[in-house]
Amino acid sequence: MPSTLPAYRTRAERFDDLVLEAVETLERRWSRQLDGTEFAVEDVPPSQPAPWEIGGVPLGRYFPSDAGQPDRIVVYRRPIEIRAFDRDDLADLVHDVVVEQVAHLLGRAPQDVDPDFRDDH
Repeated sequence: MPSTLPAYRTRAERFDDLVLEAVETLERRWSRQLDGTEFAVEDVPPSQPAPWEIGGVPLGRYFPSDAGQPDRIVVYRRPIEIRAFDRDDLADLVHDVVVEQVAHLLGRAPQDVDPDFRDDH
């Protein structure tokens, strides 16, 4: 597929790009606190919810460092895509999910992590 055609990049690759953009934006402000944190995208969350998750399908999760593993934030592609109305909404939703998970990691409110956070999803 030629790189000039829209189908050149898959939907999953375009989603990964949105996550990378959100992470890069936050790393400019929180680089020291996010140093070593891993970010990942998975299609769907595991079938068993985490003990602290009540209702609904999670859009992302923060896993604290454990047994030599670094902090890890996972964003779930399919649940986010299903909730998005269009491409702009998808980008906003991905950004907000990443901000929420970084807020968990930092122990701060999402609005403190990024003043552009919108809590309407």
